[in-house]
Amino acid sequence: MKHFLTAPASYRYYTHGSEKAPHLLIVLHGYGQLAEYFIRKFQFLEDDFFIVAPEGMHRFYLKGSSGRVGASWMTKEERELDIQTNMNWLNALLAKLTSDNTYQKISLLGFSQGGATAARWFHASNQFDHFISWASVFPPDLEQELTKTPYSTNTNFFVIGTNDEFVTPDEQEKLLNSYKLKGFQTITFEGNHTIEETALKKIRDAIK
Repeated sequence: MKHFLTAPASYRYYTHGSEKAPHLLIVLHGYGQLAEYFIRKFQFLEDDFFIVAPEGMHRFYLKGSSGRVGASWMTKEERELDIQTNMNWLNALLAKLTSDNTYQKISLLGFSQGGATAARWFHASNQFDHFISWASVFPPDLEQELTKTPYSTNTNFFVIGTNDEFVTPDEQEKLLNSYKLKGFQTITFEGNHTIEETALKKIRDAIK
């Protein structure tokens, strides 16, 4: 017989830059990454942004039973429960960040697997000014909602590398068209499955 127990838990996140910066940028890493290293890809934004990188609550060894560790936002096991747990602690984090400081704008970026969690968070919250989905598939459970109210191309972006190793050219074209229909501005760059500085600068300049 299956049971659940609710108990206090601690969740890890990293920050970079001054918390007094005018713009808060929250970034969610991809599968098998750690927030400590993922946040480094955004360090050059520190003059204008306070960057916060929460970490997925499932940590595991990337190979075997020792060595490098990565994190994940969820698996297929108890998926709905993990989605709700993610929302609960991310909302608590955002409440802490905004109670300590007032920001002119708050932006949310989700990379790869983190993009799905970011999309659900953005959709459920009214506190984000911008949403950037980077090399991520949009959660199918939100598709029906967006047929009613598409997002705004002035505030939301989808980014992907032309040589992304996880997406075939045909799949990439479908992804780009799908995000355009959802109301996203789409950006491509020459590169693979990664955060790329030139594309990130384009978004920075658009949302500042």
